[in-house]
Amino acid sequence: MREQPASREQSTPGAARPLPSLRVLDVVALTVGVVLGAGIFKAPSLVAEQSASGAQMLLAWGLGGVASLVGALCYAELASAWPHPGGDYHYLYRALGRGPAFLFAWARLTIIPTGSIALLAFVFGDYASQLFSLGPASSSLYAAAMVVGLTAVNVAGVRQGTRTQNLLTLLEVLGVLAVILAGLVLAPPAAQTATTVPAAPSGTSWGLAMVFVLLTYGGWNEVAYLSAEMKRSRRGLAWALLVSIGVVTLLYLLVNLAYLRGLGLEGMAASEAVAADVMQRALGSTGAVVLSILIALSALTSANATVLTGARTQYAFGKDSLLFNALGQWHARANTPTRALLVQGAISLALVGLGALTRQGFQTMVEYTAPVFWLFFLLTGVSLLVLRVREPDAPRPFRVPLYPLTPLLFIAVCGYVLYSSLAYTGLGAVAGLVVLAVGGVLLAVEVARGRRSPRGVGMRARPFDSPKEAT
Repeated sequence: MREQPASREQSTPGAARPLPSLRVLDVVALTVGVVLGAGIFKAPSLVAEQSASGAQMLLAWGLGGVASLVGALCYAELASAWPHPGGDYHYLYRALGRGPAFLFAWARLTIIPTGSIALLAFVFGDYASQLFSLGPASSSLYAAAMVVGLTAVNVAGVRQGTRTQNLLTLLEVLGVLAVILAGLVLAPPAAQTATTVPAAPSGTSWGLAMVFVLLTYGGWNEVAYLSAEMKRSRRGLAWALLVSIGVVTLLYLLVNLAYLRGLGLEGMAASEAVAADVMQRALGSTGAVVLSILIALSALTSANATVLTGARTQYAFGKDSLLFNALGQWHARANTPTRALLVQGAISLALVGLGALTRQGFQTMVEYTAPVFWLFFLLTGVSLLVLRVREPDAPRPFRVPLYPLTPLLFIAVCGYVLYSSLAYTGLGAVAGLVVLAVGGVLLAVEVARGRRSPRGVGMRARPFDSPKEAT
């Protein structure tokens, strides 16, 4: 059997590679920062619209936390067994081969984190413009400035990126707690009316509510890209995931309870800006200013975490690819993938430009990213099942409980949300799938070039065969 070619990083003496530099606290801050984004100020009114009662609405948010916990358990096993800066890319490569891994890396480069960064940049721009407008193109200018600024911070080094993230996450959590306090304590309770409760939603309505809920919980999987940079044992990553999901679930339940008390279910459903209305009832006009600062801060926090983690996949991808080998460089002094960060920033800026042209930046980016995101989420769940069979003796510091029921439940949830995201989105989803199809063409070129390469370098059938390489 022909020996697998070695990674360029390992074959080059003294080549830089990721170093353990992140504490559990850093990973928790990054994960909470990604998940606890601007969606919690937009989605609750849409969920309330599809709910028959306040209890049913709160149940939906609780189920969203449970579904996220199920997924986190699956990722905890994968990340603790194979810590790697490529995250999902590495798991897909080991389990399903070069094709799905290449397409996932392409999607990470052009659709998933870059689209999320652009989406959050528009949220930041919209609310920053309410505080100080820069003119007709104010939102887009703020969005572009955010992408450039956060990319520069993370290029400077992982220490600067994580310190910035820890501070932003702390301020973001304090801001959400302020909204909870305003709704539960300061705002007068919503007036009780004799209006009858609407009929229970149909399956389609409930499904749509869960799409919004799970979209708001999205992003916890980004922790997998930091697994190779954890200081503590591999089990520390599992604890970081579980603590993060627990914190976010508790905050989401409390903030929705605050909305419900301040506005009532019907008031939530009718509100265009549910958090702003609660703050208005609690603090008057000052509440609108406070909320604008809070939402801009939330978007900034999530975007910084996405910038930091998103480039890790591209670094891992570049190590294995002929077409994108320039991305596989790690900056030793900064301990960060500088080239991947710069390319990611450039593509995010291009998507900000696209959103500015359509004048529907946020909506376009949601449609663009959702179907592709859930497709690869599903495939990562499948990878866990495949690797249990293919590599049964691999050390697994953390094993998902109730196997195989837990990963099968995760796969079922991903399949359901994938269907729903295709059913409820428009042209943006088509654009995302077209970009993914372009990746299929590039995959064919990559394979052809690898066959012609005299050194046999290129994407391999199964990378990192030895335990040493896997870490």
